[in-house]
This record gives sequence, C-alpha cells and structure tokens, in this order.
Amino acid sequence: MRRALTLGTTILAAGLLTSVASADTYGPFPITEKSYSGDKTNSVSYTGQVARSVLLDSLKSLAGQANGGGNAAELKATMMKYYAGSDEDLPIVSHKSKDGFPIKQTTLHEISKGKNVSGKTYKGLVPGWPGNMTGGEVMEHLIHHASMSDGGFDAANGYDYGQLIQKFGLGAMAFNQAVDNYLDEKLGADNKPNNKPYSDGAAYTGKEHSWDEAFGYFGAPAHALNLEAKQAYNISKKKDLAAGDANGDGVIDLKTEMTFGGAYYAADADKSGTDYLPTITSAFIEGRKVISSADGAALTDAQRAQLVAYAETIETEWMKVLAEATFKYAGSVYADIEKIRADKNNVDPDLYRAYGKHWGELKGFAMAMQTGKDNIGGTAVRLNRLIGFSPVTLDESVVTGIDADGNFVRDAKMSWNAYQLNMLKVQDLMIKEFGVEARKNDATENLAELIKTLDTDSGGAETD
Repeated sequence: MRRALTLGTTILAAGLLTSVASADTYGPFPITEKSYSGDKTNSVSYTGQVARSVLLDSLKSLAGQANGGGNAAELKATMMKYYAGSDEDLPIVSHKSKDGFPIKQTTLHEISKGKNVSGKTYKGLVPGWPGNMTGGEVMEHLIHHASMSDGGFDAANGYDYGQLIQKFGLGAMAFNQAVDNYLDEKLGADNKPNNKPYSDGAAYTGKEHSWDEAFGYFGAPAHALNLEAKQAYNISKKKDLAAGDANGDGVIDLKTEMTFGGAYYAADADKSGTDYLPTITSAFIEGRKVISSADGAALTDAQRAQLVAYAETIETEWMKVLAEATFKYAGSVYADIEKIRADKNNVDPDLYRAYGKHWGELKGFAMAMQTGKDNIGGTAVRLNRLIGFSPVTLDESVVTGIDADGNFVRDAKMSWNAYQLNMLKVQDLMIKEFGVEARKNDATENLAELIKTLDTDSGGAETD
C-alpha cells in the first residue's frame, strides 16, 4: 500500500493534496509557457538527467576494463570523457541491447548532447574518504586508481572501484542535485519562476523544468506507478521487456522506460514489502500536476507550499532508500566475513572479490547519504568510523589515509570479527536513525552475541 504523502511527519491538510489515485505516468503534461511558439505538445523534459545516469553507469562498466595497469593511461582518458564530458558522441557502455531486450539508443547524443557528471558532482568535503577531498576530487581519485586496477578491483586495499564510483555518484550527483538544488533553491518564488521560460525559447516554464530535472535524477520509468516492484527492478536487469516497453514499440527507450539509480534501489527494497518507489514517484507526479495547474502563471504561496511538502516527502523517502542500501550491504559484508573466518588463512579469491564488491557498495552508499540537503552530523561521524576507509584486507590491515602522491596507506590492523561487529552496528544505526523497513540481509540478531564473544584485544572494533 502506498503511504500517505507527508510534510515531515504531519499529513498534508485536506485540500492541499491532489488525488494520488489519479496519478498514472510522469507526463505528458501540456505546454503552459505562454511565449513558446514551436510545435511541441509535451512540456516534460529530463533527458539531460537520463544522460548523466547513463554516463555514471558507463563509468562503472569502464572500470571493469582495467587490465592491471597495461591500459591505464588510455582507460583513464576514456573514463574522464564520460566523467568530465566530451564533444564526441560517446557509445553507451552500460546499457546495451541483449537478446530479448533491445534498447533504442546506442550513443549518448541520442539521449542528450553536452552532458557530464563532473559539473553536477557534490562540491562539499567528503570526510568518509581519505584526503579531505571534495566530491569531485573523490570521483577523480577513484577514476585514477580504477584505471590501474585489475578489472576494477584492487585486492591489496579491498576496493571495487566501479561500485565505489557508481554508488557514491548516486548520492554526489543524483541525490544531491535533486534534493539540494531543484527541490530546494529552485522552489523559491524568484528562482526559475513559473511565469517565465526556463531558458529562451523553451517549451517549459522555470518551475516545470526544475521539477522534471529532479524526477530525472531519481531514475524511475515514467510509467513506474503501473509496475510492481519486481517489474521495475527487472527492467534495469534487462529481464522484463514487456514491463519496460510502455509504448509497445518493441524496444526500451532509455529516456522514459528504463529504471536507474535511486528508483532501482527503491524497487529493490520494495520487493521486501516497502513502498518507496510508488511513494516517491507519486510525490513527483502530484507536484508536477500542481505546477501544470498554474497554467503558466507565477505560483501562489499555497502552491509553492504544496511543492515544498512533496519535496520533503521525496527527500525523506529517498534518504531512507540510501539507508536501506547501506543496511543491506553491511549485512552482505557481515556474511562474507563469516565465510572468510571459516578458513582465514586460505581465503577463496572469488569470496574475497565478492567481499570487496559488497564493501564498495556499502561504502559508496554510506558516503552518498552524506551529500544531501541536510547535514546528518554525528550519524555521519559514527558511520564513517564504523566502516572506515577500507575493509579489513587479507593481512587484517586497513587503509588509514593517503600519501602525498594519492596512494593509499595501510598502517593499522583490525581483526575480522571486530570489523564484523562494526557491520552489525551499521545496521543498528540505520534502524535507529532512519527507521529502515525492508532490512534486507538483516543480521542484527547476532549483535549481542558477537559483542559477548569478541576478543577486544584482537582488532579494535569501534566502540560506543
């Protein structure tokens, strides 16, 4: 059941909430911009955000092409084109057709021209990564080391660079831009007003396009409300053409029919019975209806209040999606360590690789949570200390910083069981601070017992 759209914890007053039941798809919405003289009939536009999602996912795929340093310079140059932008019509690396799942676009220009990730990456400092770097500097640091890795994996430090790049980017680019820009400053009365075009000659008003861009960063198919969670999830996995092909033309249009980023992880959580995807999508659709109902006039204070309320619902639920993912992968890391501890002197390379992948997802999402509009303060400090700068590696050392050349330094030790305890504390933190509901890979029932059995002299787990 879709939860009520709320302002914080207070249900919107009757009369301010348009009918969720009438929501169907995100668009088309009519042209309301009075100065527009072209032939377009739909004011919705968020192809730039789709292009950036494809760029980010392509960076993840490209990291997997590293061959241990032999192609480092070439690969880094290619990755930087996808990150910083290029005049070239770059091929889409991440979303390619496969048998039974044809995709309409094959190059970036078929979606949108002139887009990059770097210009939309979080400008603040990222304390969860060594080096006191900004979000953009973290991304470039990861790209640099990814290009020298072996298939995107750095066994010495336990890093899966593709996962770190993508999952951090889901916060540093998509979440940050949506909740701390388009659904924040651009909701102001004089910022991108609704009685003026977003830009000269545009078919949409300032408020229409700002809202659309936020929706584009969330990554839901336009018809997400017509899908079950598993269907929305399987579209991203290229497993359900019928669910994705909303217009019945036999192909998936990345502009409107693919599941990306935050929407994908919302659907993943919703397979366990939550309702993040329909709740967030409904808030976006209902907010867009409010803007369209103004018919190109400046929004009233009451209308903007409605938008602020929908925006708060979106931000709160999206943050919980990131917390759910952090919870899930902390559980995965816990389970991996349980297997590693069974024979820690002879660790299966495939198991260690999976452990690095899961840690990269955990760390990326944990850092993503710290890029939103609201400072999560002490919770971020605790999260960063529990997870650290790296997982425990094969010799039970952990990364503690970087040197003057940007190389990682490991000069501290932590035992496997001490770090395993930290993973349970991460899960406990997500429950207490964010009220996660899906709780995939929940291992918290083991918390009390692990605390009892932990040999505190063997590794220095983070303590309360």
